[in-house]
This record gives sequence, structure tokens and C-alpha cells, in this order.
Amino acid sequence: MSLLRRTAGLYPSFMENFFDDEWYGQKNMIDTGTKVPAINIRELDDNFEIQVAAPGMNEDDFDISIENSTLTIAVEKRTSSETKEEDKYTRREFNYTSFSRSFTLPDTVLEDEITAEYDQGVLTLAIPKKEEAKPKPPKNIKVTKKRQLAGKEFSTN
Repeated sequence: MSLLRRTAGLYPSFMENFFDDEWYGQKNMIDTGTKVPAINIRELDDNFEIQVAAPGMNEDDFDISIENSTLTIAVEKRTSSETKEEDKYTRREFNYTSFSRSFTLPDTVLEDEITAEYDQGVLTLAIPKKEEAKPKPPKNIKVTKKRQLAGKEFSTN
């Protein structure tokens, strides 16, 4: 866990959870030997996007679920640990056998409209925002000159 806590304005639990999971991933790898893939998280105007680096998987290997506003991305992949005699590895790191990452979703996203695509070793989830969470276009406010009339202040256009 980081000593420096980062907050993110309107979506603190969502973004803080991402940062906390970043440290959890490192801890998980050290404590259990499980390898957790790297992730990227972007906030766009209309949605959040999570990218998971998971090369060598198939679409069917992923189990993505939402329960109590917690998004979980999991993989349970059986890989052969057998090494043939002619295979003389000095280091073997290509073996994501299983992993699980969970993220708390804010109430400003549309959980029922989350989509996931897997292409060229990267799983991408699009998490759409509700209308009220989307940024509004800039609005100009006209400045008027103040005038005083019989002890009362009025604005002129």
C-alpha cells in the first residue's frame, strides 16, 4: 500500500482503488508467486477504459463479473508445467496461469453497458458513464456593469 494517498475529485473510490490495486498486484506476485498482468486505466469524456496486458489468452479464458459494484477480471488457465528434455530454459516467465483483479465501480457508471474486447494480447473494457457524470461543455458568463438607482443596485445588460 502506498504511503501517499492519491485522490481523484469526483471519483475517489474508483481511482483510489485502481492505485491500491497497483500495489496489491506487486504484493500478490511476491507473496504467492502468482503473476498479475499490467493494467492501464484511462478516463475519457464518455467512459472509463481498462486495458489488461494478457498475451496468450483466448476470449473464453476470461471471467468478468460485477457483484455489489465490484468489477472482477479473472483468468484460470491451465498450462503444462512439463518441460521436455530438449527445452533448456534459463528463465521461464510466460506462464500466467491465473489471476484476478477487482475494482470498485462508482455509482456514476452504467454497469449494465460495460463491454470487453480482446485483441492482440490486450483485454479492453469500456465502462460508460451516466449522463450526469459526463463533462459539460464550457459555458460563458456575461459580465455586466453594476449601476445604482434610488439606493438599490441593478445590473445592466
